[in-house]
Amino acid sequence: MEKVEVKQLLEAGVHFGHLTRKWDPNMAPYIYMERNGIHIINLYKTAAKIEETSQALHKIAASGKKILFVATKKQAKDIVAEKAGNVNMPYITERWPGGMLTNFVTIRKAVKKMASIDRMKKDGTFLTLSKKERLQVDRLRAKLEKNLGSISDMTRLPGALFVVDIKREHIAIKEAQKLNIPIFAMVDTNSDPRQVDYLIPSNDDASKSIDKVLSIVTSAVADGLAERKSDKAEKAAAPAKKEAKAETKPVAEVVAANEEE
Repeated sequence: MEKVEVKQLLEAGVHFGHLTRKWDPNMAPYIYMERNGIHIINLYKTAAKIEETSQALHKIAASGKKILFVATKKQAKDIVAEKAGNVNMPYITERWPGGMLTNFVTIRKAVKKMASIDRMKKDGTFLTLSKKERLQVDRLRAKLEKNLGSISDMTRLPGALFVVDIKREHIAIKEAQKLNIPIFAMVDTNSDPRQVDYLIPSNDDASKSIDKVLSIVTSAVADGLAERKSDKAEKAAAPAKKEAKAETKPVAEVVAANEEE
């Protein structure tokens, strides 16, 4: 797991909060001071919260559950798509599809539709359609890809949500709360931290800050996945070891018996 250095957080501008008049009083415990009308976040508390969050995400990844990353703001989109993609986790960077979690069955239907279009293209059925129909199917496929692209492999509800900017992604937060899905988030000084289970007090507006925090948490996810892989390999090897033991025992007995003779 990547070590959290306060100096690195400082360099990435993770400590810059919002204007003091826009603050949420529930963020008071995480605010260090005010400078030029802007709240400054206490980075020692941020570092502690990143460690806590990383450990929890590590466990979820090791258990085999998916973590859905959500960030639709311009400066976070590409970073989240890249970092979540690197650890094979689903992400939403376009508009949040309403009912994505609470109406998961409908979302799965849309994903199946996307898969059936892909099958049509593979088996040649697509070419039997008229030009107009092909155009309509292509448009539908592109629309589904834009909204659901990275969640097409998600066959069940995620084990957790990781959100950048909980104010912006309030619909996603509400849906996760309804279903008791743990919420992890970068929380700025203008948001209510009580809405999430694991918060990282941080600047959720600057791409440098988002990149730094995401790098650390996805590194913890990668470690969790690696742990799961090695556990699986050990379990698979265990029966073979038992068999090998069982086979060697009679040979040893035969040798002993020969020696006695």
